[in-house]
Amino acid sequence: MLQVFVNLIRVASIGAGVMLAPCVYAQGAPFDIVIRNGRVIDPASGLDAVRSVGIRGGKIAAVSAGPLQGRQVIDARGLVVAPGFIDLHAHGQDDENYRIFALDGVTTALELEAGTENVPTFYAAREGKALINFGASASHLRARMQVLRDGGLPLGTLLPLDSAGYVVATDAQIAAMRRVIDAGLDAGGLGVGMGLQYTPAATKYEVLEAFRSAARRHAPVFVHTRSWGDTDPGSSVESYMEVIAASAITGAPVHIVHLNSTSVAATPRTLAMIAEARQRGVDVSAEAYPYVAGMTELASPLLERYANGPDSLFGTLMLARTGERLTRASFLANRKPGEMVILFVNTPEMEAMAITSPLTAIASDGGLRKGIGHPRAAGTFARVLGYYVRETHQLTLMEAIRKMTLMPAQRLERLAPAFRNKGRLRAGADADIVVFDAQTVSDRSTYTKPSVPSVGFKHVLVNGVPVVTDGTLRENVFPGRGARAPQR
Repeated sequence: MLQVFVNLIRVASIGAGVMLAPCVYAQGAPFDIVIRNGRVIDPASGLDAVRSVGIRGGKIAAVSAGPLQGRQVIDARGLVVAPGFIDLHAHGQDDENYRIFALDGVTTALELEAGTENVPTFYAAREGKALINFGASASHLRARMQVLRDGGLPLGTLLPLDSAGYVVATDAQIAAMRRVIDAGLDAGGLGVGMGLQYTPAATKYEVLEAFRSAARRHAPVFVHTRSWGDTDPGSSVESYMEVIAASAITGAPVHIVHLNSTSVAATPRTLAMIAEARQRGVDVSAEAYPYVAGMTELASPLLERYANGPDSLFGTLMLARTGERLTRASFLANRKPGEMVILFVNTPEMEAMAITSPLTAIASDGGLRKGIGHPRAAGTFARVLGYYVRETHQLTLMEAIRKMTLMPAQRLERLAPAFRNKGRLRAGADADIVVFDAQTVSDRSTYTKPSVPSVGFKHVLVNGVPVVTDGTLRENVFPGRGARAPQR
């Protein structure tokens, strides 16, 4: 008789678009945590309604229109309850950054553009020590640094400084890079990271070879395209054509990172290219961050165009450490490993076009070093919710949350099935959850104060463990887990 009652509950709940756990009745055991009476938004199912969420054993066990009993109760009345945000492009992979990410609603931060040259070491170094979930790709960029013995690798810089940027690789060296990439994919890397603007000497054939490694596992290639601009050679259109063609030739999916800063004035053209390629069956996706300025290492090959450019270019650069605008003299004086610079290269109009396109996920490209960096590390997700949703109504709340949760999960779930349980609010999904006030959520970080945390995120849970409670970080909790593909 009891089983019949349980089955009736299941049938009724499925018909109503709500999943109820069998234990939701008076004599049942309470959940570990119940998030009660919040506005639950789940882009995967389209649910947008007041519900209570029951959590047990790090998983969502119930989403119910009726009352649930929990050992711990979070009152979410008047607040939004959403899947935790998944950041596909997070260079900050340490405790300083995980803390600031959590205060911006991020529950999973992934290093997929630059990636790592040693996937097992990356994961082992963070297991049991991370506030939020983490992960990385195998890296063409870092493999190139390793094989060509770039000076940045022993110094610990993220990006190439010399040989990896400027030396054309031999066939033997390309084969060695592929071995590094293949080993990283076999160890569970979440795709292949590629930064072509930082490795201008990489030939088109070398790019194809890296895509072939990715195609072997049907792994996405997360690529920073080769250049930006309006004029060929070296235009944004030409650069997008290179990687979309590589995807079409090899069959490897391609994900173009920070479309906003690699497209700038060409944003209408690059978005149209992606849409057209998708219509013809090419597996291409993209992301964007909501700022007009980017950031990079001042010593990197990307800035060679500035070193050899007119004086007028230098005023668009700001030294992240001091906030000073550069001149040719200060550009040359500060061009040393580890020095970061802000690049004001875009317009609000092109930024908005990239952010609001249905083709783009939201990703921060964020990373702080002792509080120095770009405001996107602390404020990307709050800025989208505060500015693009609440203030200007350029995005609906459902669409914004989809860009931060479901879209990134879907980009990864074919390679890494674990992501089928992320980016969703349903029974069986990982209990990575954010609870925020849609009326007050806002970014506070600026270009001169980049580490000021966002406000409005009341509660953040990672694998069912609260890491932010009443807007305050909890100390000495490390529920983050490595998110990776199956290992061979």
